[in-house]
Amino acid sequence: MLAIAHGSVLVGLAAHPVRVEVEVLRGIPSFEVVGYAEAAVRESRVRVRSALANVGVDLSEYRVVANLAPADLKKRGSSFDLAIAVATLTALGSVSQDAPRDVLFLGELSLDGSLHPVRGLVAHLLEARARGVGRVVIPRANESEAALVEGIEIGVASTLAELVASLRGEGPLMRAAASPYSLPEVLVRDDLGDVRGQASARRALEVAAAGGHNLLFIGSPGAGKTMLARRLPGILPPLSRDEALGVLAIHSVAGMRRRSLGERPFRAPHHTASEAALVGGGELARPGEVSLAHDGVLFLDELAEFRRGALEALRQPLEDGFVTISRAQITATYPARPMVIAATNPCPCGRMGDGTRRCDCRSDRVREYRSRLSGPLIDRLDIHVALRPVDVAALQGKACGERSSVVRARVEMARRVQRGRAEAGEVSEPWNARLLQHDIERVCALDEAGMNILADAVKRLGLSARAYGKVLRVARTLADLDGRTAIAASDVGEAVSGRVLDRDAFGTAQSAA
Repeated sequence: MLAIAHGSVLVGLAAHPVRVEVEVLRGIPSFEVVGYAEAAVRESRVRVRSALANVGVDLSEYRVVANLAPADLKKRGSSFDLAIAVATLTALGSVSQDAPRDVLFLGELSLDGSLHPVRGLVAHLLEARARGVGRVVIPRANESEAALVEGIEIGVASTLAELVASLRGEGPLMRAAASPYSLPEVLVRDDLGDVRGQASARRALEVAAAGGHNLLFIGSPGAGKTMLARRLPGILPPLSRDEALGVLAIHSVAGMRRRSLGERPFRAPHHTASEAALVGGGELARPGEVSLAHDGVLFLDELAEFRRGALEALRQPLEDGFVTISRAQITATYPARPMVIAATNPCPCGRMGDGTRRCDCRSDRVREYRSRLSGPLIDRLDIHVALRPVDVAALQGKACGERSSVVRARVEMARRVQRGRAEAGEVSEPWNARLLQHDIERVCALDEAGMNILADAVKRLGLSARAYGKVLRVARTLADLDGRTAIAASDVGEAVSGRVLDRDAFGTAQSAA
């Protein structure tokens, strides 16, 4: 008899439906899996045979053929076990032909019939909901992440025996407990109030957080670059429900578990990271750090020490907001819209401009070091700040700066203003850093004084068209932070002053220090 159940396979974040056809005939005992299946899928026959034996179904007299259609789509992973087992039971007549109809089955079977969690479940569920699937059966171990997906009935089972009993009408499966999403309280591990001095850097961090802008700190070792960067998550608002689902889907595909669903991701890859580690890759086209940091923070410490090719590979994702990974057998697209915050020294020894005159770097070494950061990459960083060495009086004083909670309140206010413009249809993107050209023309109009300042900056600094747009976006954020509808000339001046690398490569770091 022929029976059909439904599964799905992930290609990147896209879950493609797979029709699992199983035919069971009497004959020489065998179990074949066909349909362009990788080793993990073909091995499901062993797991399914053993799991069925543990629920009292003996296949020793049958020839079983499982076909995974469409045959031209590569099948990967272990999530087909459950669908193959259900289709086999249906073909044997152990359950009704109508029982698995219009149900998506996802789960990996153990030899004893217990169900193990599957990778990328949220992505499977979101695509299933979009296709109009009404019901999904998943392992109980995936229940917590599945409960966030609304609009689809989700049944959970710990063992194959539980599912078989439900399919036979002996009792309903337990449903995934509803998990209404509420914005969690931001957990601040590193408070901005711990930072002494560095008023300009603190201001830049607040502006970057308010508008979602990319930020670069330049300064000598010990100036506080890393300390400031690690305090950025504490002044960002928590993820919304849709953002949390998107982040969870990416991390689930990568086989990672999130500690807090509402916490924005913070990724800090080592400077020896490869191109594939940063943008994604491998045989299965896994997401890279730029996607794992989506809607969060990607911190690139010691920026000039990264491989040139790896940094250049970030240019396209930072511009487009997504990355497409192409391999011989798979092409996967992942979202990639993190805030990038980077830190670098002004020279190889790091002491240039620190006031101690200890820098002994030759000019050719300094030029080579600075050339590791290309102009197109610098263009994609909205704000560049040179950090002065911290004054000893600030270190010894007892006065603290504003706490993260105080700064976060201003950031959230500015983001509400930006989100309000998007909801009203004034702009197409909710954050200033993502504004498109026609959005800029609509909400970033300048008065005559502002236009003169910007025109002078373009003439003196040779700003590119991209840098010109970055200045306008940052100026819009400065106005939002101050609660003003119109952009003032002072906003333009501050935005221009925040592009020190356009003034003189790294030279400004020396003069400012």
